[in-house]
Amino acid sequence: MQPAQFKPKAFLFDLNGTMINDMGYHTEAWHAILTQGLGARLSYDEVKKEMYGKNEELLVRVFGKDHFSPAALEEISFKKEKAYQQAFLPHLKLIDGLHDFLEKAAQAGIKMAIGSAAIPFNIDFVLDGLDIRHYFKAIVSAHDVEVSKPNAETFLKAAAALGVSPADCLVFEDVPKGAESAHHAGMKCMILTTTHQTEEFAHFDHILRFLSDYNDPILNELF
Repeated sequence: MQPAQFKPKAFLFDLNGTMINDMGYHTEAWHAILTQGLGARLSYDEVKKEMYGKNEELLVRVFGKDHFSPAALEEISFKKEKAYQQAFLPHLKLIDGLHDFLEKAAQAGIKMAIGSAAIPFNIDFVLDGLDIRHYFKAIVSAHDVEVSKPNAETFLKAAAALGVSPADCLVFEDVPKGAESAHHAGMKCMILTTTHQTEEFAHFDHILRFLSDYNDPILNELF
């Protein structure tokens, strides 16, 4: 399906790597904590492969289910996010073209939501730091779902909060697990090529377009 054939009623945005180009900062923060702080023997690329889902889920994948107490999982997660925010703050900005795209979507009456595995602490960091919260009628964070991506729950909850059928939603993502989540939710998807190569998405048939940023003229066909 070509974008011109699909007129979505809602846009659902992942956050990190999709609205802001920050995944390298997340990976650096996790790599430092996992290897220097917690003694895991993981390369940078091995850490990058684990960069999906909730922070607690990542720690369980690396260390096993009962390695940390719930309190320790929360403490490690918050420490990592503080390190990420401190490093990324001087570079905080939307991916090129996104602000104009959000404004155009709002003027066209397209509903918009955030569907992210980030915790509210990080979502607030972006939305309030860039003054774009008013564009989004719903926010689904890691705290709002039982199981994170690639499960469909995040995007299905976002669609339900907007009152829009999944089939009428278009997801913007940047990672294969996020694309898989959109697929499970029955939603079409566009991929920002900020963190992964296009060939990593070759097994999906619901991706309409790969975008380097939001200046791609194909986006005009969505309105």
